[in-house]
Amino acid sequence: MSERDCDPAQLIPQAGLRDSHFADLVRFAQIVYDPTGGLSGRSIAVNWQAFGLSEAVIIDLKMMGQRYQYSMPNVPPDVIWEQLAPASRKWFIENRTHLAKLEETFLARDED
Repeated sequence: MSERDCDPAQLIPQAGLRDSHFADLVRFAQIVYDPTGGLSGRSIAVNWQAFGLSEAVIIDLKMMGQRYQYSMPNVPPDVIWEQLAPASRKWFIENRTHLAKLEETFLARDED
């Protein structure tokens, strides 16, 4: 059985992922999609590879960031997990503890 066929409810805890990691991922994906935080008239060019993201992960996170651009970051973990490609899942697991620090590198976003 492949990772895609496994029950996310079993895989997520086995990978050491918590709800807070998923919220951090959604917030970071929002930043990858729009690093200006929605401020009009601003443009920021970011070298995401310098942050350890491959092109495939960047594309995946941009799509997620666009999908949840104006959403609260508390999307159910199994929903997020299913949307991630295998390369993004691997990157997420490896970087889950660094996501909050990555977020702080960019402009504060209104999470209300």
